[in-house]
Amino acid sequence: MEIINEFVLHSTNLIINGGLIIGIIFIILESFLPILPLGVMVALIANAYGLFLGIIISWLANCIGCYFIYLIFYHISEKNTDKFLSKKLQIKIKKGKEKFKNISLSTLSAIIALPFTPSFLINILSGLSKMSRQKFLISIGIGKFFMISFWAYIGKNFIQSISDIKTLITISLMIIITYIISKIVSKKMNIE
Repeated sequence: MEIINEFVLHSTNLIINGGLIIGIIFIILESFLPILPLGVMVALIANAYGLFLGIIISWLANCIGCYFIYLIFYHISEKNTDKFLSKKLQIKIKKGKEKFKNISLSTLSAIIALPFTPSFLINILSGLSKMSRQKFLISIGIGKFFMISFWAYIGKNFIQSISDIKTLITISLMIIITYIISKIVSKKMNIE
C-alpha cells in the first residue's frame, strides 16, 4: 500500500509541477497507446487539479486523442488494406463495417460510456467504416464524458468503490443518462 501511495504522490506532483500540458499529453497518449491505464491517468489528473477540472481536462484530451485516431483510419484507403485479404474476408469485413457505420448514435454513446470498452478499437472501426464525423464526435463527446467521470469518481479507491452499492448505482445511472442524452440528441439532429 505504501508503494501505491508513493506512486500517487509522485505522479500527482509531476502533473502539478509539469503543468496542465503534462496531464493533457498523458491522456492523448493513452488514445494512441491503449496499454496505458486511462483510469489511473484520469484519477491522477483529478487528484492534481480537483474532480471537476480533472474531468474536464481528461475529457477534452481523450476526445482529441480519439478524434486523431478516427481521422487516421478514416483516411486509410481500402485499396491499401484489401490487397492483403482474401475476397471472402473482404466481403465479411465490408459487411461488418457497414453494420458498425449504421449503429445508432445512442447505442454507440452508451458503448463508449462503458469504462472497459476498448475505445481504441471503437475509434479505428469508426474511421474505417467511414462513420460521419458528426455522429462520431457527438457520441465520443457524450460517452467519454460519462466514462471519464466514472474513472475520476472511482479515483484512487477502485476496489473499495466497486463493492459499494452507492457507486454501482451511480455508475448505472451514468450509463442510463448517457443513453437517454444520446437518444435525445440523435432524434433532434436526425442522426442514426
